Amino acid sequence: MKVTKKETQPLTYLVTVEIEKKEANEKKEKQLKEYRKKAEIRGFRKGMAPMGLIEKLYGPSAMNEAVNDLITEGINNHIKENNLDLIGEPIPNEELQKQIDIEKDEKFEFLYDMAVRPEVKVSLDKSDKVAYYDLKVEKDALAKYKDDMLRQFGSLEETDKAAEEDFLEVNLEQGDKKVEKTFITLKSIDDKNKKQFIGKKAGDSFDIDVVKCFPNETDRASLLRIKKEEFDASNPVYKLTINKVETFVPAKVDQILFDRAFGKDAVKSEKEFDKALEERLKSEYTQESDWRFRRDVIDYVVKKADITLPEEFLKKWLFRVNEGKFTMEQIEKEFPLFLQDYRWQMISRKVFEDQKMKIEREDLMKMAKETTARQFAMYGIPNVPEDMLNQYAEKMLNDQKEIGRLYEKCEEDKVLEYVKGVISADVKEVTRDQFASLNGVAAEKPAKKAPAKKTAKKAEKQDAAEEPKAEKPAKKRAPKAKKEE
Repeated sequence: MKVTKKETQPLTYLVTVEIEKKEANEKKEKQLKEYRKKAEIRGFRKGMAPMGLIEKLYGPSAMNEAVNDLITEGINNHIKENNLDLIGEPIPNEELQKQIDIEKDEKFEFLYDMAVRPEVKVSLDKSDKVAYYDLKVEKDALAKYKDDMLRQFGSLEETDKAAEEDFLEVNLEQGDKKVEKTFITLKSIDDKNKKQFIGKKAGDSFDIDVVKCFPNETDRASLLRIKKEEFDASNPVYKLTINKVETFVPAKVDQILFDRAFGKDAVKSEKEFDKALEERLKSEYTQESDWRFRRDVIDYVVKKADITLPEEFLKKWLFRVNEGKFTMEQIEKEFPLFLQDYRWQMISRKVFEDQKMKIEREDLMKMAKETTARQFAMYGIPNVPEDMLNQYAEKMLNDQKEIGRLYEKCEEDKVLEYVKGVISADVKEVTRDQFASLNGVAAEKPAKKAPAKKTAKKAEKQDAAEEPKAEKPAKKRAPKAKKEE
C-alpha cells in the first residue's frame, strides 16, 4: 500500500491511496476466517462451514471491508507519521475518483481531499484596546423595571365588569354540546369581536361565533376542548354564559412582595426595595455589557490573528458531516459565522495549551450551578436554595453531553479571562438607547423583563419563539476515511 499527497490549494491536499489486490486479498482471507468462526449455516456446526461456501456468501462484503480497513489504516498512519493536524477529516474526491472494478483490477487507487490546520499566532498586550460599554441606570428605566417587577408577582382577582385585557371563566352550549368552566383571554381577541364582551358581568349570557372570535384553530380547539379536526365549521355559534370575570392586578408593595422577590427579610421597606431593584438592574446591565465586551474581544482577537482557512474544503466537509441536514445554499449563508467561530476555537485551543490551563471538577461544578441559577431566574425564581443548586448541578455532571458543554464553556471562559487580563478595556459610559443602537437594533425596553409567573391556569400563555440556528458540526479528532459502498 502506498499513500501520497499533493498540495492543490494552500493547506489543502489531494491524498492518493494505492492498494495492491494481493494485499487486499490477504486481508480479505483473514476477514473470511473471522466470518467462518461466527457463521451459523443450516447443515453445518457453527464455525465448520466450508470456506468455499463462506466465500460465496460473504466474499464481496469481506473484500469491501478489507479495502476500507486498508484505506483507513493507510491514511491514519500517514497522518501520524507526518504529524498532521487535520481540519475535519479526509473526504472522498468524487470529481477525480475513477471507477474501480474490485474483481478485475489488480491495483486500486482511491482519492481523498484533506486539509491541515494553519499555525496560530496572536500577540496581545496592553496596547490592544477593546471598548467596554458601561450602561447607566436611568430613572425612567428603574421606574419601568419596578413596574415590571410588580406585574411579575401580580395575580388574578375577581372583578365586576369585563375590561379589554381581562380573563373570563365561561360555559359554552350548542344543543347537546356543553363545555363547562373553559377560559377566554380578552386580550387575544381582536377589537371588533371583543366589543361584545366589554362590560359584561358574571351571569350574563349571549351568543358568540367561535370562528370569528378565535380564528386560530389551535386556540379554538383548546377553548372547546376538542381536536382541531372535530370542529364543525358549519355551525360556529355557541351560547356563552359568564361564570366569573377576573382582572390582572399588580402586586402590592409590601413585605410579602419583598420576601418573594429577594428572599425572606432581605428587604424590609420600600426604600430598601427600590435600592435592591436598582442593584439588580445594574447587575443585569453589567451582564449585558460583559456579553458585548466578550463578543467584541473575540472579534478583535480573531481579526488580529488573521487566520487563513481552506474555505472550499470546509464547505464540503460541513455538507458531508451534517449528512443532509443542510443544503449547500444554507451552508453558504451561514459560512461567515462558522468561520468566525472556527477561528476563535483554534485561537482558544492555542491559548489554553500555551498557558497550560486546566479544567478542574470545581470549575465544572461552579459552571453547572451558575447555569442552573440562570435557568431558574428565567422562570421568575431568583433565589434558589444552595442545596437545590447543588442537586441540579450534580445531575448535570452525571450527563456526558452536559459535561461536554460545561467543559467547553469553562475552557472558553478561562481563555477569555486571560485575554481580558492582557489587553486594555476602554470604558465608555452609555445609555440604554445608545447601547441598543450599538447592537444594531431599535431602542429596547429598559431591561429584560422576567417572565410572569402563571398564577392561574387561565392566564394567557406566552409562547417564546426561537430563531432557527444552524447546527454546529461535531469536532472530529481522529479522522477515519472509509470508501462508501
